[in-house]
Amino acid sequence: MSTTLPVVLIVDDEIRSLETLRRTLEEAFEVFTAASTDEALAILQNEFIHVVISDQRMPDMTGVAFLKLVRERWPEVARIILSGYADNADIIAAINEAGIYQYLLKPWRPDALLLTVQGAARLATLQRENELLNVELKAGEPWMRSRVAAKRQQASDAFAMHSIVRAANSPLNRICALLTKVAVHDIAVLIEGESGVGKELLARALHYASHRAQRPFVGENCAALPEQLLESVLFGHKRGAFTGAYQDHVGLFQQADGGTIFLDEIGETSPAFQAKLLRVLQEGEIRPVGSSRSLRVDVRVVSATNRTLADLVQQGRFREDLYYRLSPFAVLTPPLRERPEDIPLIALDLLERMRDSFGLPDALFSPATLVCLQNYRWPGNVRQLKNEIQRMLALADAPVLGPELLSPQVLHAGDESQQQELAFLGSVRGDLKERLDQLESQIIRETLTRHRWNKTRAASELGLSRVGLRNKLVRYGLEPKA
Repeated sequence: MSTTLPVVLIVDDEIRSLETLRRTLEEAFEVFTAASTDEALAILQNEFIHVVISDQRMPDMTGVAFLKLVRERWPEVARIILSGYADNADIIAAINEAGIYQYLLKPWRPDALLLTVQGAARLATLQRENELLNVELKAGEPWMRSRVAAKRQQASDAFAMHSIVRAANSPLNRICALLTKVAVHDIAVLIEGESGVGKELLARALHYASHRAQRPFVGENCAALPEQLLESVLFGHKRGAFTGAYQDHVGLFQQADGGTIFLDEIGETSPAFQAKLLRVLQEGEIRPVGSSRSLRVDVRVVSATNRTLADLVQQGRFREDLYYRLSPFAVLTPPLRERPEDIPLIALDLLERMRDSFGLPDALFSPATLVCLQNYRWPGNVRQLKNEIQRMLALADAPVLGPELLSPQVLHAGDESQQQELAFLGSVRGDLKERLDQLESQIIRETLTRHRWNKTRAASELGLSRVGLRNKLVRYGLEPKA
């Protein structure tokens, strides 16, 4: 349920350089590193890589020779080479022999590197999509058409709303039902919720439940890129538009034409970028950076934020007109602590996906471990749960994952929670009715605080009408004074 990032492999025999590149790219990409070409080839054999970045001068073979080998075995992977020498012969050899996407000179600039790798990742994705399209166009035989249709259906099923892991009585069921209903209507959707709750997973499911399911779904984390780079990634740019723009770049809006674009962490964007995005949504047109011509695009926008956009509007930090453009339909995704019934199922699903890579194909949780996992509040949501399971697998010496493998805060969460509950109940005074009133007042206050005093959402969670909630607020003296 974490955000799906392009995968980059960096190859460099200098460890310091390797780490610098990794730190520069790791927020926007999933990054693998290799200190030798042999190590890199092993990673390519076992992982789905979009982009390979190689240093030119390495002891076992040159970067050009290595990337030529990559081109022969994995032609769909985009290739970038780094060199400290501006030798025209090297550049020509790199382009001609290894089909290099870009030749970057050292010292490289972080923003130029990010932009280049973003473009390479998009190219790799488009090449894979084109290969599939070519297969479809050549599929004259009925059996081939059936095979292609089956592959498409398999991809659609993998991201379908019913494939989202949750319990039969999960609070997430209501969110999925609402998104399924709105999916058939071509309107923008805003998904709010804490980091790690699976907002991108819901956005993908929305896309595959819509009439745009056979067209691209593309996404970008708006908080991961500087403003100029984000504008280029989304809208594209023309060659020479700025330093480092060595060729035209097709932006995500154009790549998503006919499909869906997912803008994650939209609340982190600057006012200047918000103004440009508003124009795109109003006009249905994009203008690549450095271009004098606008391009028409037909894209459904699904945005997400871990903040409350309405509050940012009140604070003057987010444009009100853009907010209303993005949120004809808005949903709030509940955090993991509000759906404890989902935790065992999600944990089991994550374990099944990860155990083979740790050499423990038969790994399973003990019943006591599942109880501990369910008792913890998971402030980092599914992302934190995944990290905890990875930790357990790394420490395990046997297939059964017992509570002793859990980190201390997770292991003792149940005890602490029970002690806090007993302490709170012991502090409540009065007869049974008075105590129940105090508990109800506390529950209402906590729910309103969590929903930032949005009474519609709080009433919905509590199973009350707005009038019923208002009466209780008056009864318990919780209505804020004007």
